[in-house]
Amino acid sequence: MALTGAQYLDSLRDGREVWIDGERVADVPSHPAFATAARTIAHLYDTLHDPARQKALTWTTANGHVSHKAFQVARTRRHLLDRMEAMRQWSQMHFGFLGRSPDYKGGLAVSLGAAPEFFAPFEDNCRRWYDRMADDVLFLNHIGVNPMVDRSKKAHELPDINVRVVQERDDGFVVRGAKMVGTAAVFTHGSLVFSSSPVALGDAEKDHALVFMIRTGAPGLKLICRRSYEAAAHSPFDHPLSSRFDENDATVIFDDVFVPWEDCLVFRDPKKANEFFVLAQVVQNLMLHGAVRFATKMEFMAGLLTRIAQQNGTINYRGVRVRLGEIVGATWTFQALVRDACQQPDPGPNGTVAPSHRSIFAARSLAPALYPKVREAIELVGAGGLMQLPSSSQDLLSAELRPLIDLYFPG
Repeated sequence: MALTGAQYLDSLRDGREVWIDGERVADVPSHPAFATAARTIAHLYDTLHDPARQKALTWTTANGHVSHKAFQVARTRRHLLDRMEAMRQWSQMHFGFLGRSPDYKGGLAVSLGAAPEFFAPFEDNCRRWYDRMADDVLFLNHIGVNPMVDRSKKAHELPDINVRVVQERDDGFVVRGAKMVGTAAVFTHGSLVFSSSPVALGDAEKDHALVFMIRTGAPGLKLICRRSYEAAAHSPFDHPLSSRFDENDATVIFDDVFVPWEDCLVFRDPKKANEFFVLAQVVQNLMLHGAVRFATKMEFMAGLLTRIAQQNGTINYRGVRVRLGEIVGATWTFQALVRDACQQPDPGPNGTVAPSHRSIFAARSLAPALYPKVREAIELVGAGGLMQLPSSSQDLLSAELRPLIDLYFPG
């Protein structure tokens, strides 16, 4: 059954080894670097138990569990459209700023559920993991990129750096090495580990040719986090986005971590390790979430730009209206791409369907080119008003300053 918010927060207390600012974190849900983001994710889980939201957000799995629709294997266009709408409702709760919310990895789950035979001889592991992810709405991550130590070398040429098998046992295998960048890893229940490299794995990299699941609290797994934007935020008033939606990123170190066979999907098979993301349609299913989230984020940014222009009296300036029109047009273009991805799907294995690769990859290529223009428009229209700001929300609590701020700082 899908976790409640309280159960989700408690699930983070599993002995996971998280490091930030030179200290090991004793309790993730209460730590100032992670607490608010953890509560934001917990709130998402609570909506799955809200009767007013369940029709749009949930479905019932084959095992009778209430789950998020992101985890339903699609066999019709209607299934894809329902998945899209459920993702949109969660995305609207964080304005598109959580790229790794639990529904994101629904794209992996449905790919496993649609094509378990791709992972032979580990297809039964694949089926069990799909059921676990769907039944419990597990929050999983994926980590595939090797540490940025020397990108000119192949995986086997950095034997002390990249994740590889160091011991094979009757009950599983032991891995050592590191992966980057584990976005939101500190908030997850586990991660899919694989190899993502511009250079395909070959026979010399068989020890690196792995795809497996690992729980975040596994002994020997270390998460070394980057600086916390949440901890640096003075208050939600001063930093309304970074104080709530900092997913954090971590380098994930495998210090002789044991992986049981039941958590393995690909073992010492370079061909499958190279191909599974594409052939199992993982990319398309993951990117549906990315496209929905980006479209929602664009709506937020278009609204923000409109409010800025209204506040500073430039809304009727021709140049401002042109910039706003471009962003609104791009926003609806992305909405159309998302709908088309669901309404014109690609056929998948075993009678399933996947979001159209044409629309998904069009969105994927356009988004990184567009977003800098959105930021530029915010900066140009906001102009000096982005600098004419009080130092913090504390200034508004000053009896002497507040009348002056109300008069001279209306933005």
